[in-house]
Amino acid sequence: MALIEIENVSKIFGKDPKSVLPLVRQGRSKDEILKQTGHVVGLNEVTLSVEQGEVFVVMGLSGSGKSTLIRHINRLIEPTSGAIHVHGRDILKASPGELQRIRQTQMSMVFQRFGLMPHRTVAQNVAYGLEARGESEATRRAAADRWIARVGLTGYEQAYPSMLSGGMQQRVGLARALATDPEILLMDEAFSALDPLIRHDMQKVLLELQRELRKSIVFITHDLDEALAIGDRIAILQDGRLVQVGRSAEIILEPKTDYVRRFVAGVNRGRALKASDIMQPVRAIEAPSVSGDSILEKVLPIVMGTVAGVRVTDARQEPVGFITRERLVHAIVSGTLE
Repeated sequence: MALIEIENVSKIFGKDPKSVLPLVRQGRSKDEILKQTGHVVGLNEVTLSVEQGEVFVVMGLSGSGKSTLIRHINRLIEPTSGAIHVHGRDILKASPGELQRIRQTQMSMVFQRFGLMPHRTVAQNVAYGLEARGESEATRRAAADRWIARVGLTGYEQAYPSMLSGGMQQRVGLARALATDPEILLMDEAFSALDPLIRHDMQKVLLELQRELRKSIVFITHDLDEALAIGDRIAILQDGRLVQVGRSAEIILEPKTDYVRRFVAGVNRGRALKASDIMQPVRAIEAPSVSGDSILEKVLPIVMGTVAGVRVTDARQEPVGFITRERLVHAIVSGTLE
């Protein structure tokens, strides 16, 4: 069973949302429903699951429903219909007290605009979740010091948010989210407000922490490069509908709709795809070897330097696949494997 299961969730904004559900289930478009009823469809019968320990990225253009979706997981927004299960339990049936406990112990959220309290120091911001949970001052201080160090802000414990850059403030937000040791981390456009270089640094920080912590992360973004860089799996929304879910290679090489195809059209496949994404079954011939984790951009000169192709190996240097020149060129140039 998946850690998070979202089942047929719809969210309609307006005066009488339940009256609009039949139109949603008839397959009417978002624009049609708005024109006919004056209601806005935020989510349209969305079903997906998030596995334990994965980074699950939800992406789409503005208005696609991605931020609406993530806010359903911790019930900042109530759905019009559907069910949301965490560890098999429907959180929509949780009492206010149970929901508060889930938010304080099981889930944390990182917001796009940082959400820091300006009158509190860095240490006080980081410790806030533990304070709300009733932990002792000594426990709060130890946890704050630990996570401030982990995100690279040692020495800034007594600084206030206004004294920090945007990237530093988001590090504080990440430390605050991790300080309560949540199983689930919800990140809503967490890096979107940052400059490109700082954004890249924060992606690296997140991935380094994730390699050790193995949290279950739901990450919202409108940036395909960011999604490909950090996501184990990617879900793409369009006008509130889920149009495709898959790993990076599946999204790039097997787009299911024209909308997804347009999304991936400009991606640098040489950097986004790895050798393991395009390899064929092992061939028992002598050939150069490349790691399955190697990006195609680095594999290209090796493949083009040999007629036979290259073997792909795993972390133990055991052969797990094979790549020909033709297959590599197809993947990079046309985004297909044939």
